[in-house]
Amino acid sequence: MSCQKEISQKITDKKADYVLGLKANQPSLYEDVKIYFDNIDVTQKTVTKEKGHGRIETREYYLETDIDWLWQKPEWSNLKAIGMVKSRVFEKEVIREETRYFITSLTDVKKFSVSVREHWGIENSLHWVLDVAFNEDNCRMRKDNSGENFAVIRHIALNLLKKDSSKMSVKAKRHRCAYDDEFLFHVLFGTVD
Repeated sequence: MSCQKEISQKITDKKADYVLGLKANQPSLYEDVKIYFDNIDVTQKTVTKEKGHGRIETREYYLETDIDWLWQKPEWSNLKAIGMVKSRVFEKEVIREETRYFITSLTDVKKFSVSVREHWGIENSLHWVLDVAFNEDNCRMRKDNSGENFAVIRHIALNLLKKDSSKMSVKAKRHRCAYDDEFLFHVLFGTVD
């Protein structure tokens, strides 16, 4: 959803750089970038390896700045490179592999790798907390705007719970709010009655 020409323009207008993930909403651009990386050896590459939480994750980052062949280039503000990330996760004797493609205004593979990693770290931690603490993935609201409305409410609740300095998990704070009115008041208003 964020891979839109208008978004690249707004980011460029603010004198910032962008890294936008390619998905099905830009099918021809996605396919052109995928075909390119499937058939060409890219010169800029960096690899990261991380071990923790019972898994080993290796990520290969590729960046190509020679993209004058890309016919969609003029449509995107300040587009300077295309990127690919191959991740391989070994966890509980199972290997999962994923390849993602990007367009970017960055020209350095190290900066590209940091940007991609930080984005997914933020994205994953938010969605993980929403799923664990609020069981968001099992929400089946479909009528009108109910799904979007409850997503906003969950985000507000999550922000209030995170603001509280108690040494409990978000899930534990949420449950305590359900049975302790004084704690609920403290979370909502930042003070105890």
